[in-house]
Amino acid sequence: MLPRIRPEIAALPPYRQGKQAGPDAFKLSSNENPFEPLPSVLEALQTTTPVNRYPDASAAALRARLGEKYGVEPDAVHVAAGSVSILHQLVLGTSSVGDEVVYAWRSFEAYPSLPLVAGATGVQVPLASGARHDLDAMADGITDRTRVMIVCTPNNPTGPIVTSAEFAAFVDRVPGDVLIILDEAYAEFVTAPDAVDGLAERIFERHPNVVVLRTFSKAYGLAGLRVGYAIGHPRVLDAARTTGIPLSVTSAAERAAIASLDAEPELRERLSVIVERRTRLLDGLRAQGWQVPDSQANFVWLPTGERTEEVAAAFDAADLIVRPFAGDGIRISVGEEESIDRVLAVAKSML
Repeated sequence: MLPRIRPEIAALPPYRQGKQAGPDAFKLSSNENPFEPLPSVLEALQTTTPVNRYPDASAAALRARLGEKYGVEPDAVHVAAGSVSILHQLVLGTSSVGDEVVYAWRSFEAYPSLPLVAGATGVQVPLASGARHDLDAMADGITDRTRVMIVCTPNNPTGPIVTSAEFAAFVDRVPGDVLIILDEAYAEFVTAPDAVDGLAERIFERHPNVVVLRTFSKAYGLAGLRVGYAIGHPRVLDAARTTGIPLSVTSAAERAAIASLDAEPELRERLSVIVERRTRLLDGLRAQGWQVPDSQANFVWLPTGERTEEVAAAFDAADLIVRPFAGDGIRISVGEEESIDRVLAVAKSML
């Protein structure tokens, strides 16, 4: 006889990782950085703390470095094994049975599991025209049971941003005792001048109920090391520190993250290459007739609807591993230079 599992957990599908690619295929399914870490980052990894020793449980050196970068005290920084870990920690720290967590849909596919694991209820608010967040509808959905609002910008998997003016108006409508998580996992790829930037605008200082999430997985190319961070009010972040699994950030991840921050000018050059490839993908797909949203991330979104599995199979046959969302669309990461023309060729053949 097996132990009893909570029914809502048993019914929840496990997280589905992007399909792995064969040696001759391009993996464009997980929004990874196509570039390897810079030499200075690899050197930091080679001189990391021996693996027979536990890491610093608080990642103090990285928190101090991030605090210096953003002009905050280390206690206003929380580091964990990827920003998705911090999402789980914050929801666990704020929400339980009878509480509600509000988020846009479609958005990051981990969001539905967050309230369920905490015993709370998820409230999905459909995206507006252009596959953008409908912040007015999200604010309209606030009740006395609302504990958390999640805003993903650029939105994963569709790509559009939330503007600074839109977010400011939204925050003004949200009660101060409701946590707002501004998930900016792809912020470094943004070029739109009107996009919200939770850290540059220091929104967390004017509104202590706002926590900003960032990650080293995407722009910094450290997806395999799992390290992300949050900046916000120390008392709010204490909830994440309390609910988090201790010692989850390895010494290697911490050192690589610090080395990546030190090498930021070089990394910015690589980001400009990815942005240029993204622009070519968007322009090429639109020229073919695809109605593609304005992505500000390192991926593009094909709204393939009922044809999603058929179109994804065509990409797969061309050794292009993409991320299909059945009945909705396909997310295609911006990858190696050689993949761009091949993506456009397959997309054109499926019109």
